[in-house]
Amino acid sequence: MSKRANSSLWPALLGIGLVFFACISLMLFVNLSLSFPAQAAELFGPPAPTLGLAQKLRLSYALVSSRDLLLQPAVSGGPEITFTIEPAESISSILERLEQGGIIPSAAALRNYLVYAGLDTRLQAGRHQLSGQLTPVQVAHLLLDATPGEVAFGVLPGWRLEEIAFSLPSSGLAITPEEFIAAAYNRPAEIAFTSELPYGISLEGFFFPGVYQVPRTASASDLILLLLAGFEAALAPDLRAAYQAAGLELHQAVILASIVEREAILDEEKPLIASVFLNRYRIGMKLDADPTVQYAVGFNAAQNSWWTNPLTYNDLAFDSPYNTYLYPGLPPGPIANPDRLSLAAIAFPAASEYFYFRAACDGRGGHTFAYTLEEHYANACP
Repeated sequence: MSKRANSSLWPALLGIGLVFFACISLMLFVNLSLSFPAQAAELFGPPAPTLGLAQKLRLSYALVSSRDLLLQPAVSGGPEITFTIEPAESISSILERLEQGGIIPSAAALRNYLVYAGLDTRLQAGRHQLSGQLTPVQVAHLLLDATPGEVAFGVLPGWRLEEIAFSLPSSGLAITPEEFIAAAYNRPAEIAFTSELPYGISLEGFFFPGVYQVPRTASASDLILLLLAGFEAALAPDLRAAYQAAGLELHQAVILASIVEREAILDEEKPLIASVFLNRYRIGMKLDADPTVQYAVGFNAAQNSWWTNPLTYNDLAFDSPYNTYLYPGLPPGPIANPDRLSLAAIAFPAASEYFYFRAACDGRGGHTFAYTLEEHYANACP
């Protein structure tokens, strides 16, 4: 073969070599490219079905390359924090705040995961409990659930035990009414004042009204501890001292306060109404308090209420130690849960010699007060 033939063969061989190399490179690239989706699916689950091929390849590569930024906690032993997502907050803002707060190491890496998994439009506004101990992928899934770790549970002034209990099914707490009522007969050692209360009756009267932040996982006993702690915090030393000065044990004072709570419509009348019942109690006169009869009668199915109104003559004759029309002295326990003003009204009642009161005739919720029964009758509405 001539030198000229050899020289003309080299370009052909070189071309074949380049084509072969290109084919091998293409095959390696394709195989490598196809391996990233498989690796990503193994590490992070399947991609969102809405992703195109190019987007799926790009995100798979990005996730596999940043796996340590997504599958390792940002901080070892980081504290738990409450992270709030505002309504209509952008994903960029959310992720930037997570990175700045040390909850995740890379906003960009987590954004890639959210888009890959189809979660980028599903983050929920609300409060979320997060910590740096979570992996960024775990954080992402927690942000899909706006259910708070706590429930705002409210007790209204004047509610009785059953009204609290039967508000539970709609509260978001996993406590049944039956569990709560059963637990209300215990005397928690953690709450000191409960040792002063008689046994055999519930803790009615000591579930202080207000709104409480209760963990969703709370038990009936946990909830009762919170409510009792609310009462303990409200029982200021001056109230205690005033009860003692008046010769009232704590339990007796709360019984009277619960009656005031149910009798009074206007807060400003509570000290005057308290004076009436204290005046009766001190001379041994029957309290004749309608709410004690309502408490004894219990639930009125026709009225769908625990507080029958108006009372009938048969109701007033209902035989119960709670019926203060039949039995003198105090009922065995409180009939409702009084607020701070009612508790203070028994500690610091108005100075009066009244023994009677009745609803005023103007329909505004006030009362007229009288010293004698004759005056009381004269105050009747025409």
